[in-house]
Amino acid sequence: MSTLELRSIQKSFDQTTVIPGVDLQVAHGEFVVFVGPSGCGKSTLLRLIAGLDKPSSGDILIDDEPVNEIGAADRGCAMVFQSYALYPHMTVYANMAFGLENAHVPRDEIRQKVQQVAALLRLDQLLERKPTQLSGGQRQRVAIGRAIVRNPKIFLFDEPLSNLDAELRVSMRSELRDLHQRLQATMIYVTHDQVEAMSMADKIVVLRAGRIEQVGTPEQLYDRPCNTFVAGFIGSPRMNLLPVACLQEDPALASRIPAGAHRVGIRPEHWTPAPGAGLPMTVIGREYLGAQWLVQARLSDGARVEILMAGGTGLERQSVIHMSAAPQNIHVFDQNDQRIERT
Repeated sequence: MSTLELRSIQKSFDQTTVIPGVDLQVAHGEFVVFVGPSGCGKSTLLRLIAGLDKPSSGDILIDDEPVNEIGAADRGCAMVFQSYALYPHMTVYANMAFGLENAHVPRDEIRQKVQQVAALLRLDQLLERKPTQLSGGQRQRVAIGRAIVRNPKIFLFDEPLSNLDAELRVSMRSELRDLHQRLQATMIYVTHDQVEAMSMADKIVVLRAGRIEQVGTPEQLYDRPCNTFVAGFIGSPRMNLLPVACLQEDPALASRIPAGAHRVGIRPEHWTPAPGAGLPMTVIGREYLGAQWLVQARLSDGARVEILMAGGTGLERQSVIHMSAAPQNIHVFDQNDQRIERT
C-alpha cells in the first residue's frame, strides 16, 4: 500500500490551462474516485499521476517521495484503461505475463505470479484462451490481472467499465470492490458516472473545470453538498434546485428557510405528501420504476420538480398534489450557490 499527494498541481496545453491548481491527499489503501462531467480534468489528473504526462507546475509525491522526474515505467503505478488494450494474438497467460517478461523477471516467478492472480480473478481456467474467446467482463479482468501481477504501489483505473453493458457493469463494480478489500491496495478510479462513484468509493473527489469542488465520503457528499454543482451532480435522480420564491405557497415550508437563502434543494425521495397543506404542484408525467414511481410535476410559477413515491394511485396527469419536506432534508444555498449551514 502507498500514499499519494498532489501539491498545487497545474497543467496547461499551449495557452490553455486544464488543471488550474489541485491539492489532494490519498491515504494508504483508500479507494478514491474522481468524478465529474466530460472535460473536467479527471483523466488528465490520472495521466499526471501515472507519469504519462508531466505537470506544468506542482509536485506529485508517492510515499512522500517526489516522482515528477520519474518515468511512468518506474513510478510504481499500474493503469487500467477504458479499452482493454490486450494483445489479440496472445493467450490470457501471455497477456498477463508480458510486462514481467519485459522486466526480465525469472520465468518460474512469472508463472507463480500469473497463476496466483488468475485464481484471484477467476481466470485460472481461461489462461490458454485468446481475448477473442472471452466475454467483455473476462477481458476486463485480464487487463486488471495484468496490472496486479506487477504488484504496483497504486492502481489507476480510467473508466474501465464504460465499454460493458449495464448488467455487467453492476457485477464488475462489485468485483472491483471485493478485489480492493482482498488486496488492501491504494486505488484511484476515474468515472463520469456518479452511481459508480457512490457505490464504489471510500472517498469521492468531485471535479469541475479542473478544480476540486468537494472531497468526502459518498455519505458526506450526498447529505451535505458544498454547493449547487455537487448537489445536482451527486444523486440519481438529481436533486431539485428551486428558487426560494417557489416555496411561498407553503408558509410552513417557507418559514424553515433562513435569511440570505437564494436557492433550496430537495431530493426526489425526500418529498412527503401533505394533503391540503403543502406546496401545490401539478402532475405532468410519471414513470413506473417497480418499487417506486418517479413523478414529474410543475409548480405554479413553472418550476419543474421530480418526486420519488412508493405508490402511483391518484397521480394522473394534470392532477394537483401537495408535497412538503422535513427540515433536515432541505438544503439551502446562497446567491453564490454555496451551502448555508443551519444551526
